[in-house]
This record gives sequence, C-alpha cells and structure tokens, in this order.
Amino acid sequence: MDLTINKGLYVVAVSGGVDSMVLLDILRKKPGLELVIAHFNHGIRGDAIKDETLVVKTATKYSLKHEIGHGMLGSGTSEAKARHARYDFLISTRKKYNAKVIITAHHQDDLIETALISVFRGTGRSGLVSMIHNKEVLRPLINIPKRSLIKYAENNNIVWSEDSTNDDDIYLRNYIRRHILNNAIDSDKVKLLREIDKVAIIGNKIDNIIATISQNVIKEGLVSRDTFIKLPSEIADELMIYWLKKLGLNSFNRKTVARLSNAIKTGLHGTKHEVFQGYKLEIGQFTAQFSNGVSSRLL
Repeated sequence: MDLTINKGLYVVAVSGGVDSMVLLDILRKKPGLELVIAHFNHGIRGDAIKDETLVVKTATKYSLKHEIGHGMLGSGTSEAKARHARYDFLISTRKKYNAKVIITAHHQDDLIETALISVFRGTGRSGLVSMIHNKEVLRPLINIPKRSLIKYAENNNIVWSEDSTNDDDIYLRNYIRRHILNNAIDSDKVKLLREIDKVAIIGNKIDNIIATISQNVIKEGLVSRDTFIKLPSEIADELMIYWLKKLGLNSFNRKTVARLSNAIKTGLHGTKHEVFQGYKLEIGQFTAQFSNGVSSRLL
C-alpha cells in the first residue's frame, strides 16, 4: 500500500485501532519521515488503558517519539465533545514539535459515514469539506476502503485493539456502519462517493466566497446587525456556520444555525442566547458577538 507523503516531521494520531495501526506501519517504513505518535485517552471507556498500552508499546518497539493525552470525559460524553478534546490535544502536540501537519487514519468508509451523518443531522456539507480540504490535517487513507486496511493488517501481522463501543448502536456513526454500510453493495458506495466529491468541491468554493463576505460583516469578533439583516437568509446562515467553525464550535445543526441567525436579526438589545461549549451569543444595539466569559465589547 503506497502513500505519497513529503519528507518532514509529522504528528500521527494513533488510537490503537486497526486503521491507525496500519497507517503507522506504512509511515514508519517510509524514508525521510520523522514521526511523533499522539494518543488521546478520552477517559470514557474503562478498558481504554489497553489501547494506550498498545500504542506506547508499539512506539517503544520502533523507537518513535510519543505523546499521551488524558481526558476525564466520562461515559455518556457526546461524540462531538470527545472529538473536540482529542483535536485540542493533537493541535497542541503539533505545535509542541513544530510539525508540518497532523496525519490521521480516516479512510473511505469514514468519508461515507460522515456524509450520511451530515444528512441525518442536517449539518450540510461542512463535515465533508473539512475532511477533504483541510490544510492542518492530512488523511492519506481517505480513498482506501476499510476492508483493504484489515487485509493489510492480517497480511503483515499487525496487532490492534478493538474499541468496545464500536458495537453500541446508541452512537449514530456505529448504527450507520453496522446497519447501512455493511448492507450496501459496492456499486452504491461508488455512486455515493462520486456525489460526495461533487459536494465537497462546490462546498469548498462556497466557503471561500463566505470567507470573503465575512470580512465586510464580522470585524474584530463583532458582527454588524444592520449588514447581517440585509443579507439573504441563505447567505446569513452560511455566514453563521463560518463564524461558528472559526470559533471551533462544530456541534451544530441547521436548527441551531437558524436560531442564532434569527437572534442577530430580531434579538432585543442586551439579550444573551445559549450556544454550547460555554459560549453565548450576545446581542447589542448595533452589533452582536459570541462570548465565553470575556468582557463584552458590544455597541
């Protein structure tokens, strides 16, 4: 399995699962790559220590630098909160070592799952665009199906750890994987991948346009209510999505976006609207801002 990756220093996210263990095995054999293994124990599963132990053992075996992060998230933590904590750790590790980018083991099946999750949750194209077009995260396995990774692991005697929650249908991603993708024929997956690629390309172009518009609407963290009100509702909602993502607030759906956009347009001066992750949308007479305890600069 050949992956094209330029020489340099990289942080590799390794969970201990088959995907990331295969990725690590491929990368460690490539000349010119300096790798730092990054593993995050979320503190959600009681048996997660076995994953951590496997990653540390593997890093030691191949004399690779490694960083282990620990969270105290607890059972019942949402997928979004766990992902946010994990990426905070990965980003801090990349900065610590001044690495080029973070490499993750997301593969073709993950891409399809993310597309279906976006449909079910009404989050639009944002997850797809960030997975395919992201300068800070490299996903060299994105066009490789899961079954090919398992075959590689079996042929190369790679040891991996199984996440005990992978069979729990309470998580939407697991349900999609177990009951939809496992029953889908290959031709259907190919058709879906073609549509995903189209959506991602168009979505990336839209994001660039919205980023340009935002420069005239959002200045120093404050949005002009008068300018925002005059925008078409579709553009206003896209601008809200852009703003949320810039703040690292990714756990939203279309209902949340519409509620926050409407608050800027019609909210009374001095009101505050709950968002998530400790943030609130504060409404001033002429401007609005997201805050997380920082003193207000509203006008």
